[in-house]
Amino acid sequence: MRKKLIVLLIPVLGVFALSFTPPAERYFEIAKNLDIFASLFKEVNALYVDEVNPNQLIRTGIDAMLMSLDPYTNFIAEDEVETYRTMNTGQYGGIGAVTRVIGNRTLVTMVYEGYPAQKNGLKIGDEVIKMDEVELSKLSIEEANRLMRGQLGTNVKLTVKRVGTPELIQLEFKREKIKVSNVPYFGIIGSNTGYVQLTDFTPDAGKEVRNAVVSLKEQGATNIILDLRDNPGGLLFEAVNICNIFIPKGKKVVTTMGKVQNSNVSYETLNNPTDLEIPVAVLINRGSASASEIVAGTLQDYDRAIIIGEKSFGKGLVQIPRQLSYNSQVKITTAKYYTPTGRCIQVLDYSHRRQDGSVGSIPDSVKKEFKTSKGRIVYDGGGVDPDIVVEGDDVSSLTQMLYSTGLIFDFATLYASKHATIPSAREFKLSDKEYDEFVDFVKSKKYNYKSPVEVQLKVLENQAKKEKYYDDLSSQINQINELLKESRKRDLYTFKDQIKNLLEKDIAMRYYLEKGSTEVAFKHDADIKKSIEVLNTPKEYKKILNLP
Repeated sequence: MRKKLIVLLIPVLGVFALSFTPPAERYFEIAKNLDIFASLFKEVNALYVDEVNPNQLIRTGIDAMLMSLDPYTNFIAEDEVETYRTMNTGQYGGIGAVTRVIGNRTLVTMVYEGYPAQKNGLKIGDEVIKMDEVELSKLSIEEANRLMRGQLGTNVKLTVKRVGTPELIQLEFKREKIKVSNVPYFGIIGSNTGYVQLTDFTPDAGKEVRNAVVSLKEQGATNIILDLRDNPGGLLFEAVNICNIFIPKGKKVVTTMGKVQNSNVSYETLNNPTDLEIPVAVLINRGSASASEIVAGTLQDYDRAIIIGEKSFGKGLVQIPRQLSYNSQVKITTAKYYTPTGRCIQVLDYSHRRQDGSVGSIPDSVKKEFKTSKGRIVYDGGGVDPDIVVEGDDVSSLTQMLYSTGLIFDFATLYASKHATIPSAREFKLSDKEYDEFVDFVKSKKYNYKSPVEVQLKVLENQAKKEKYYDDLSSQINQINELLKESRKRDLYTFKDQIKNLLEKDIAMRYYLEKGSTEVAFKHDADIKKSIEVLNTPKEYKKILNLP
């Protein structure tokens, strides 16, 4: 561990000796460890049995050291800076397409409306074979991404394979400035409910949400759903701008507090609000993090919106980037943030989180009680708790396998090649007969799938053999195995609803792009159904928020 803790500091070895002055014991310890590291690395490089890659060795140490602090303090190497910049700005030079590698295939999974990829005929489901005459099979994912993106105005040629077309297709595009919208969709659901989907907090997020709300009100919306599910966050000041749409000017939104004095900042709304009265429901889940939690927590603290869904991710830390040598950067956690009531939603015990990193259940003993503007009790201790809990439907391991292996994606591509049109996304529904076709399609493919129960049973069997219990348990183990084999034959129908939902989303995307993916899911969405119900029942809405 000691070796890992000192690795990050290698780029500045040359200056620290001059920077540290006694008798500061902390500085001496840093300088001593830097000296140890320099001599250690020299000895390893000279004597280790195999040749060492200094870049790889240092990166391993850097990542391990920073991970010992928190999951969000990260090193960004020179070749990763452009990707990091894209994540923070939502902008890049490219053609407006998203690809995904499935097996050894690079497949187009989205084309953005109005950009070169769509205008020049690239389609979701196309397999990219060559890029500028370079075979993608010979490139790493990172190399392929760098080749796809490039300087504005430059050309890129793609050779693609399309289902239903025997010959390869040659397409050429001129790279443009691509700005991925923070609000990929907004529209009216039902007769009077405005729905705004916010997926990022890059520049102009607040402006985009405000424009969406204004447009929806002009279309007759009398209440608003703001969907922050699976939104990982982003720019803090954009969270302030979004809160400002619904709360007055001069209201505290978030306070950050850290070790360095200039990290202690209180952020208030700066503009006149768009609407202080319209009923609002904010949707969150375990994927709603950081800036999403600021918005949800602030509107909850002011009793300005009902929060619906699952407990949020639980990331109450603020990061800033710092420039390092050789065009690299480090993103450092500098402060915790607090909602207007004083809540910090961060849990520092990173070891007790779900596999996806989100916070699980929090013992009451570590929670602290706070009160909203109208006297409702809310808690800190990890994530924002919804006012109305709608439990998410855990995705089965079978469904995950069908997605990760591309079987759902490939069937959607095949479906689109056979159907010139489908009904509108809101009306489209896969028939039982068409689902049976999917089942036959899956059964015709070779795939390796074992349920978690089967995996655990195999572990039990091996352990029983090791501990000499197998003879006593073999009949029961064999019986369970037979039952599981029978069950597996029905799995594609046991989990039909969730598999069918994913199929409908993937198919609708082929015809209506991002809009189709969003709208086709409305009819299955329990969070949206509950939101519409509450928003259109004023008595219940006011009761939940303690409004007169």
